[in-house]
Amino acid sequence: MTVDVVIPAYRPGQKFIQTIRKLAEQTVRVGKIIVVNTEEKLWPESLLKDLPEQAADLIEVHHISKEEFDHGHTRNVGVSCSDAQIVVLMTDDAVPYDNTLIEALIAPFSDETVGAVYGRQLPGENAGIGERFSRAFNYPEKSRKKTIADLEELGIKTFFCSNVCAAYRRSIYDTLGGFVDRAIFNEDMIYAAGLLDHGYAVCYAADARVIHSHTYTNRQQMQRNFDNAVSQAMHPEVFARVSSESEGIRFVCMAFAYFLRHGRPFAIFPFVITSACKYLGFRRGKNFRNLSHEKIMKYTMNPGFFEKLWAEGSGIG
Repeated sequence: MTVDVVIPAYRPGQKFIQTIRKLAEQTVRVGKIIVVNTEEKLWPESLLKDLPEQAADLIEVHHISKEEFDHGHTRNVGVSCSDAQIVVLMTDDAVPYDNTLIEALIAPFSDETVGAVYGRQLPGENAGIGERFSRAFNYPEKSRKKTIADLEELGIKTFFCSNVCAAYRRSIYDTLGGFVDRAIFNEDMIYAAGLLDHGYAVCYAADARVIHSHTYTNRQQMQRNFDNAVSQAMHPEVFARVSSESEGIRFVCMAFAYFLRHGRPFAIFPFVITSACKYLGFRRGKNFRNLSHEKIMKYTMNPGFFEKLWAEGSGIG
């Protein structure tokens, strides 16, 4: 089974270098690491100079402009540069936990019904307790295979898949047409929903681990959830079938128990404020078509996405 890795990059730093090093040491060797870099002038050539030869030889860089970047389109560009049977999508700040990441990611593909597999994200050393809970909530210790039959039990989590670290069977990817070409968010979940609707399965591989977490401000959390809701509003064929709000309520309730269990009861208060910011952003995003251009640009984390849509005369917003 041949495997390539695709990594969209923008101003990559030391985590990117750690990722390349780790990918070169995997028990299952990857054919090449395809980097789709936004803005050639921002590509740090010196960043790669200290890589061992076996790692540097794997890298194939393709540059795009900032105007060309899109969460769906950019990943499609990267996949088009591969002829491997399995294509792994990663972000430039997701660092493999060990040398068995690729091995664990591709193992579920022995089942011919599996079209996508996503890995487990572990918090970084500097992650706060809220971020640690988020990782534990979304990426549990137990693996699971999901089909469309799980929709009633799992709700929106049925479609959950993350391109921070996910592998795709190329033959099915080609059949389904890849990721949506315009995506502000959730290109992975939209693809997973289509895959499930066509009778395939998505697997969560808990043994395929990467270290990946963020420290967002409350404003950034609001913007991120605004964009999340925009993507859901733009794809009712996926998200109108399930409720995101109910999953959000479960997330907050389970956080209380997590903080108490870890002896941090007062962490509840800043967590509630952050959750309120997330919800506010989400509600605004759901109704983005009723907002002015000025407000959308204020609320979004991805202004370029809207600029392109307006320039094309889409009429949204």
